[in-house]
Amino acid sequence: MDLALLRTFVTVHRAGSFTRAAALLGLSQPAVTSQIRTLERQLGRPLFLRQARGVTPTTIGDELAHKAAPHLDALVEIAESGLDDESSLRTLHLAGPPEFTAERALPALVELTGEDGQGFALRASFGNAEETLEGLAAGHHDLAISTARPRGALLTATPLCDEEHVLIAAPRWREEIDAGTLRHKGAPALENLPVVEVHESLPFVARYWASVFDSRPAASGTVIVPDLRAVLACTAAGAGLAVLPRYLCAPALERGDVVALHEPAVPPLRTYFLVVRTGTLAMPHIARAHEWLQRAAADWC
Repeated sequence: MDLALLRTFVTVHRAGSFTRAAALLGLSQPAVTSQIRTLERQLGRPLFLRQARGVTPTTIGDELAHKAAPHLDALVEIAESGLDDESSLRTLHLAGPPEFTAERALPALVELTGEDGQGFALRASFGNAEETLEGLAAGHHDLAISTARPRGALLTATPLCDEEHVLIAAPRWREEIDAGTLRHKGAPALENLPVVEVHESLPFVARYWASVFDSRPAASGTVIVPDLRAVLACTAAGAGLAVLPRYLCAPALERGDVVALHEPAVPPLRTYFLVVRTGTLAMPHIARAHEWLQRAAADWC
């Protein structure tokens, strides 16, 4: 059986689409379709059910993928290990949310870029979870950091760390909020405070309100800036309240630039995931970056 046909088959099985598999393989869609049909003729059994959007594997297709994929991944690992010598500097393409990637991931990975004989070049891009995972699936990135766990077999996600969210404001707003009143009244005690957020939908504030107060925020955003670091700067300047990851605002809290308005017994958490295309951890530079970030994350939690 032709290994090229098996490689195409496994890629389609993981991608759930001839079109997406073609992009990952650098082939045309007709070429992928032709290879799958050739393999089906050789086996005498259908491997996929064609649907309006993508394909679904048959039971035979699932069985073949389960048997073939580990061996194909092992062959990729052998081939990639042979390329990973002192004369070849591989490039790692990383994608993730701008603040977390800049503050956490990139400083950790930079330590690997200069290792003699084992380092790699690093390229980073920023985006939200949907953009990042779509880019990874399309082959634009090697490794992604996402706050959403992807579905399907094409992408494999590993929990990286949790971030705690904190309700903060500039010290002058403390005079407007009595801690006892907040404990007693909950969210209504905060209705008169302006809100600083990254989007009109108030994603961080709404998540905090739902988790802590079991309600929705009544106020709309007063200042909307699409970067959490800008949200922190505006909050410290007195623009209003905000909900931010503790890792991002901890230095400002320590300096007294901002204060925590509320300390719930169970603070809201959000999980970050390390995501790769299934099978690509066989590539040494991706595997090393993946492992290194997991080690670094042990000190972030």
